[in-house]
Amino acid sequence: MNRYPMPELKDLPEDMRQRILEVQEKSGFVPNVFLALARRPAEWRAFFAYHDALMLKETGSLTKGEREMIVTTTSAANHCLYCVVAHGAILRIYEKKPLVADQVAVNHRKADITPRQRAMLDFAMKVCLRSHEIEESDFEALHPHGFDDEDIWDIAAITAFFGLSNRMASFSNMLPNPEFYLMGRVPREKK
Repeated sequence: MNRYPMPELKDLPEDMRQRILEVQEKSGFVPNVFLALARRPAEWRAFFAYHDALMLKETGSLTKGEREMIVTTTSAANHCLYCVVAHGAILRIYEKKPLVADQVAVNHRKADITPRQRAMLDFAMKVCLRSHEIEESDFEALHPHGFDDEDIWDIAAITAFFGLSNRMASFSNMLPNPEFYLMGRVPREKK
């Protein structure tokens, strides 16, 4: 699977092991990204600290679903199988819409999303593909949709961070866990 061997959970530092076990408890499995990046503990800690700062923050107008929508859409543009599948699953769950991840991954302009979300994704795609062309009019286009400059920073930061994540996942041949493919598409089995 991965080009680089994943460490064993038992061999990881305690703080990392605890975090991974919490994720496993919540989701029922260990997403491959947690072990694939764990081979370098300092980088793992930095990666997940920034991930959490962007994706779990309580301030700003972006919902958790919109954050995942940005990740899914821009990861598709970056051809990252792992992030499209994994974050698409999370997107389906947050939005309670089993089709939305496939739609935004293929063409967000034809997806069943709000005009606000479409404007957000238009901006995210410009950051993803042509950030050197960003200008004041790009900010002005988002303001009428309720985005302030801090929200716009969040859109750009999520896009940029997952550009890094996409490239790490792709070059290392990180594959999505099979569990991700059905999440948010079919009802979860009761335990």
